Amino acid sequence: MAEIIQRDGTWAFDGTTVRITPGLHRSVPLFRQTYGEIAVPLEAVAGVAFEPERRRGRLRMRLREGADPLLQATGGRLPEGSDPYRLAVDTDRAGVAAYLAEEIRRALLLDQVPKEPVTAYLLPGPPVPVSVRTSDGTVSFDGGRVRIDWSDTSERVKRATGPRVIDVDDLVQVEWLPNSRSEDGCLRFVTRETVFSALPPEKDPYALDLWGSARRDLLTALVATAVTARLPHPSTRLGAAPVGRSPARVPAPAGDHDVLLRRLRELGDLYREGVLTDEEFARTKAAVLRGFRPARPGVSSAGPVRCVRCSATSAGS
Repeated sequence: MAEIIQRDGTWAFDGTTVRITPGLHRSVPLFRQTYGEIAVPLEAVAGVAFEPERRRGRLRMRLREGADPLLQATGGRLPEGSDPYRLAVDTDRAGVAAYLAEEIRRALLLDQVPKEPVTAYLLPGPPVPVSVRTSDGTVSFDGGRVRIDWSDTSERVKRATGPRVIDVDDLVQVEWLPNSRSEDGCLRFVTRETVFSALPPEKDPYALDLWGSARRDLLTALVATAVTARLPHPSTRLGAAPVGRSPARVPAPAGDHDVLLRRLRELGDLYREGVLTDEEFARTKAAVLRGFRPARPGVSSAGPVRCVRCSATSAGS
């Protein structure tokens, strides 16, 4: 076995799997500590290199395109310290790091692992259920449904629509952009009905506007990854998306009607006060009505895409 132990974490290779374990030092980013150990099968690896530097070197691993839902969800936008496939190496351990990289490259050659994109995820992503509290609300995912509960600081238009519950079968993709010092981030769940929505994240009832603690908001990548791992693989999206059968309709609980009317009245008030434009009112009203579709029987409540809406909004703020 080849292994290197550093302050930021440990990489160990047994010939078939590279185990990446985050370090316990307080300097290790919260995201890495929370994501935990990652077991990378050799067939998911495209390459590995050690880059020596004067003070500290870097071990870098490249995975085959489409192999990891984390990379698919985050699109290479994780800060370097939070990226599990990079490891800072002290100068006195440079020889060990170079040996580890060479052992992995030799195994790739012997096993003739191709570098081409894969057609299915080779890593599972984080376990569920997973829940993250953000500046805009709390987002949870139980493996079948996403739920967003808005915070008191969310825009009135979001609070007026009430909690958002989205079946994973209704999702097309997840858009994620980290909260940085220069711009806000967002986590947006794209459904077949909202794929062309132009609402900014602060008013979009399917998006979380990430403007608070960058350290904690980065944990939304856990939810983005868990959901992405359960969506159809990107390689299947080249053709037409399969259309499933519509679930049988069942009568909605009587109390839902009163809640629906109250939320529509609240939206009407926001529109009359000028908080919402004509287009925003129409889209938000449609989102509220979609949210009151009868639940599916037997289901309990609970390639990287640049988040254009988020970045465009941040740039204009």
